[in-house]
Amino acid sequence: MTFKMHLFYSRTIFLFLMALIATVNAQDRVKIANGTLEGAPDNGVRSFKGIPFGAPPVGDARWKPPQPVQNWSGVRDAKKFGARCMQRNVFGDMNFRANGMSEDCLHLNVWTPAKSGREKLPVLVYFYGGGFMAGDGSEPRYDGASMAAKGIVAVTVNYRLGVFGFMAHPELTKESPHKASGNYGLLDQHAALKWVQQNIAAFGGDPKRVTIAGESAGSISVSAQMASPLSKNLIAGAIGESGSVMGALSAVPLIEGEQAGVKFGEMVGKKSLAELRAMPGDQLLESTAKQGLPRFSPTIDGWFFPKSPFAIFAAGEQARVPLLAGVNSAESGYFGVLGRETPTVENYRKALERLYPGKGDEVFKLYPATNETEVLDAAQDLASDRFISYSTWKWTDVATKTGGKPTYYYRYERPRPPMRPEMGNAQAGLAGGVIRNPQPSNAPPRPASRGAVHSAEIEYAMGNLDSNKVYAWTPDDYKVSKTMQEYFANFIKTGNPNSKGLPNWPKFAEGQRLIIDVNTRAEADKHRARYEFLDQFYKR
Repeated sequence: MTFKMHLFYSRTIFLFLMALIATVNAQDRVKIANGTLEGAPDNGVRSFKGIPFGAPPVGDARWKPPQPVQNWSGVRDAKKFGARCMQRNVFGDMNFRANGMSEDCLHLNVWTPAKSGREKLPVLVYFYGGGFMAGDGSEPRYDGASMAAKGIVAVTVNYRLGVFGFMAHPELTKESPHKASGNYGLLDQHAALKWVQQNIAAFGGDPKRVTIAGESAGSISVSAQMASPLSKNLIAGAIGESGSVMGALSAVPLIEGEQAGVKFGEMVGKKSLAELRAMPGDQLLESTAKQGLPRFSPTIDGWFFPKSPFAIFAAGEQARVPLLAGVNSAESGYFGVLGRETPTVENYRKALERLYPGKGDEVFKLYPATNETEVLDAAQDLASDRFISYSTWKWTDVATKTGGKPTYYYRYERPRPPMRPEMGNAQAGLAGGVIRNPQPSNAPPRPASRGAVHSAEIEYAMGNLDSNKVYAWTPDDYKVSKTMQEYFANFIKTGNPNSKGLPNWPKFAEGQRLIIDVNTRAEADKHRARYEFLDQFYKR
């Protein structure tokens, strides 16, 4: 080979490689309204992480609705998660991949299988759980790569928490053009949904096919976005895993929320809004650890919620979209009713009378028991219903009556398998992780779960069992996960969870629910009488 030929081939190879690199970079770059993003390959799909959808809510912007993002020039790196929102370590076992913690946390993450912006794929927007006090879009259990591999553009969203996300105050109400305060975390979610409408097509998503989903506080958030006139036209479907705003973390009247904000300020020695805004974020967060402080709840503020969510759904004024919702078999333990009492029938009946004075016998008929094993089961059922199951059923039931679209209801019964031996004496936590040295050695052991505990289904539904190294997953667990994720993916794509090869899931209007377990099957909804009884104890 002559020198000229060698030079020719070398240049050709070099240009080919440069073109290949440029092509790869082009595939990993997306131009959205605010500028260009560069993501990265992620488990066979592309991911774009830490994308701002709101300006940093700091300084005078603390306790205001999210403000617009400033445009940027050049290419913004989108390969790492942004900071998680301000939160204390209230659960102990949450697993974050976030870049630290900050008030500057209004970021979202996108996983897409699309090769271009022309594919118009269905979209899943997922809100994390954590009691409106904790959580983050970077948690591995919510990772969107597995859903993206099924032809869905998946999005996880950060939203403000605790005092930063839900404090109402008379001065905040006065300065608001809507005369509203509180609900900043819900307004963050709303802003993210508006961002999706404006930008998701660039990732190959269809803004007309957006399903919102979440678990626990995330599920409550889904019901809240359905109810709000601000968001109801931004979504095409809804999935709720354990909880709704109708009975769990319910919205309170604005004046009640304002009073809680005033009390908080007094208890931390800050009597004006200006003083509260001047507090460093870390100091403000730490102050929420004081004993006796009020809990911050969503508010019926006249804007995000023009009236109570109960009234909105009863009037059929919510987003009229298909709904898939359900609960786990052991959302709460029997000790939620019995405390530390021995589970005898006599003690159980006494507990029912304490909880429902004058109605103990009526409750006993709805949650009957004739021996200690049945007491454990009945008390667990009642505790679960009181905690979160009633609210989920209520949401599904009223949406069925007033929404005009199909609804589907499930009961998830697959318990998590034992923890891996290398976990040692760690205790399983509520978020799917473990708590090391969870209690003093002389403390009574925590009762073993008697079913699928709260949050147990998340990794199954999202196809993320392998991201959780705590549990010794079995072939049966992967079977359940495949089934549940297929139902969810079908629903996101079509508004109907059914497809060939899956057990038929009847509509809730037919009086049926789906039992999700190794033997997934439909059965009659057996608990309507229970929930209709509990219905009288919830404010409207």
